[in-house]
Amino acid sequence: MGRSIQSTMAPRGQRVDWVDYAKGFCIVFVVMMHSTLGVEQAAGQEGWLHAVVEFAKPFRMPDFFLISGLFLAQVIDRDWRTYFDRKVVHFAYFYLLWTAIQFAFKAPMFVQQHGLAGTGWLYIETLWEPFGTLWFIYLLPIFFVVAKLAHSFRVPAIAVWLVGAALEIAHIHTGFTVIDEFASRFVYFYTGYLFAPRIFALAARWREFPEAMLAGLAVWGLVNALLVFHGYAEWPLVSLALGLAGAAAVVAVSVLLSRTDLAAPLRYCGRNSIVIYLAFFLPMAVSRTVLLKTGLITDIGTVSALVTLAGVVGALLMYWAVRHTFLRFLFERPERFWIAPKQRMTLRTAPQAAP
Repeated sequence: MGRSIQSTMAPRGQRVDWVDYAKGFCIVFVVMMHSTLGVEQAAGQEGWLHAVVEFAKPFRMPDFFLISGLFLAQVIDRDWRTYFDRKVVHFAYFYLLWTAIQFAFKAPMFVQQHGLAGTGWLYIETLWEPFGTLWFIYLLPIFFVVAKLAHSFRVPAIAVWLVGAALEIAHIHTGFTVIDEFASRFVYFYTGYLFAPRIFALAARWREFPEAMLAGLAVWGLVNALLVFHGYAEWPLVSLALGLAGAAAVVAVSVLLSRTDLAAPLRYCGRNSIVIYLAFFLPMAVSRTVLLKTGLITDIGTVSALVTLAGVVGALLMYWAVRHTFLRFLFERPERFWIAPKQRMTLRTAPQAAP
């Protein structure tokens, strides 16, 4: 599989333009979801952006995980020490760091609600129950390890995929984020890994037929909207089909966008998607509070859109402000936290295999 994937994607170390657009597309939708729901909860009413968030729900995270698996074949045969460093320790560092940062901002509220002892226990719980918005980078290393184990023990790839599909179809709800999200999302990650050659081949072919792609996207958009807004999107089998179809649609849209530079800011967001993912919570919360308290804008949908913009741009501004200072450890893992020989790796250059 590794050779066939290598033949259909850019050489190692080079970026694939449509992949960056896809990640940019999805990170904006992730920020939009958190921003919109937060604004609506605080305001006690829904805005026009709520419909967009609902439309994107079937494919928002499936596409993120599918993209995360696309380049796995390039590294899955590495020795365990190197693999564990790149795919587990790397994300564990940023999870622990940004959990501490996010928790510190929310600690005063937790102390009021639960007291000091209760707040301390809540923090300890973040070791096995992912905190807030950070569940993605908690879960991603687990996916990498499971895929590596299956590969090492020569478990048939199609069997792994079928188990993943069955878990998604089962709609498991235990109340534990790791279990529930693993069951819901692993199939998409493994789809990216297993079918990467076909995905890259389709992307190359779709680039040559933009009119046909637009027609196909129109049909998909109509079907997705009908199923979402009529309450069928979360039915067993339907949710899996919509997740896979939506991920394919995001690839198609990204291929279309990559034909020009008109959406270059979106591509830049994709190249820095993990930076946005880690840091958007702070500018999102600040802008939401300011806009709602001042009351300068009364339309809730518009407020949600502005908070989304603030979350994305604010996270990038934070990154730009610290990347050449001693605070760069916020977005770049220091050498003392590496357990394997390395080439210099930052969150900005690393995540072709991450969000």
